[in-house]
Amino acid sequence: MLAFENMAAKTTKKTAKPEAKSEAKPEAARSRILIAEDNAMARKALAAQLKAIGFEVVAAAATGEEAVVHYDETKPDLVIMDVKMPKMDGIEAAKIITKRLPVPIILITGYSTGPLVDRAVESGVFAYIRKPITRKDLLPAIKFAFARFDEFKALKAEVVDLKHAMETRKYVERAKGILMKRLNISEDEAFKLLQAQSQKENKKLKDIAEIVITASNMI
Repeated sequence: MLAFENMAAKTTKKTAKPEAKSEAKPEAARSRILIAEDNAMARKALAAQLKAIGFEVVAAAATGEEAVVHYDETKPDLVIMDVKMPKMDGIEAAKIITKRLPVPIILITGYSTGPLVDRAVESGVFAYIRKPITRKDLLPAIKFAFARFDEFKALKAEVVDLKHAMETRKYVERAKGILMKRLNISEDEAFKLLQAQSQKENKKLKDIAEIVITASNMI
């Protein structure tokens, strides 16, 4: 862990910059969103909130099954789904969508528990929004989902298939959490540390993540 602490100190000195102000509007290249919410009023409100901050809602589903169909038809840049929906829940729909073609997925939930988080990560969920949803919560969650998805693409480049990429992501998420807590750094900084160590030692990210996890269990 000492190697990470030294690297974190060097990275902080090298990359310390004034905090940039958040953009009011999203990147035009990634603005098409599919939403899925079984409550008609909540679905309409979510669509209105997204449009108000500059996103295009390309389809709105009432069930997980509809979400999968709309995804195939529209190929959105991002999916936002409620976890609880009739016929097929959001996590199961996310799993199907991810198998077809991975995309950033945000889950809407009224609660957050360990089993739910583990199942969601395995299904391709990259961020959460807690109910009730407010406009100020949406843009940070969307940016976070895109950032995590970009990390996932970096992981996927190291492995031969989606299954291994999802498995690697679980280890990396745990390792990031350990580094964030121990070194008091952001999630982005933690991921960059793992990447840097991976390149330095010429090892896969999963191997570096496992080293961090094992080391934390010994301390």
